[in-house]
Amino acid sequence: MTRSGHLGLGSNVGDRRAQLGAAVAALPRSGVHVLASSSVYETEPVGLVLDQRSFYNACVRVATEHDPEALLDACKAVERQLGREPGGVRHGPRPIDVDLLLLGSLTYSSERLALPHPEVVTRRFVLVPLLELDPGLALPSGARLADALAALGQARQGVERVGEPLL
Repeated sequence: MTRSGHLGLGSNVGDRRAQLGAAVAALPRSGVHVLASSSVYETEPVGLVLDQRSFYNACVRVATEHDPEALLDACKAVERQLGREPGGVRHGPRPIDVDLLLLGSLTYSSERLALPHPEVVTRRFVLVPLLELDPGLALPSGARLADALAALGQARQGVERVGEPLL
């Protein structure tokens, strides 16, 4: 069964845009077909490590035959191929981050993975590119992501468009 989903991409080490493009190029080799990409956005770091270079972020719409765990494995494989070492400082600098955000209307939970991604509605750097791709996107619960973005108000999370879509 083919499933559609959305991945978040991020990089703040090296040539950030090239890293995002390399992830898009590598995903099909792992059974993940990239259908569309948002623009590239420069975003302020959030989380535990704020004193680091800004990130380039984008979201992609994908299609895959993978179940949630296999899709997570594919995302982690792409990260390793592009130089991300396992472990490291949580929210720290990284050459690439490939996050599984949504997999259609599926709700899923395991020790390794929660779908939808638990922080998708609190991160402007995820919501802005996701809504560029799919303005009417909603969570499996029916909650609209546009409403989640509006609810963030003027919260500090700078997100500035800096480049064309990766595809």
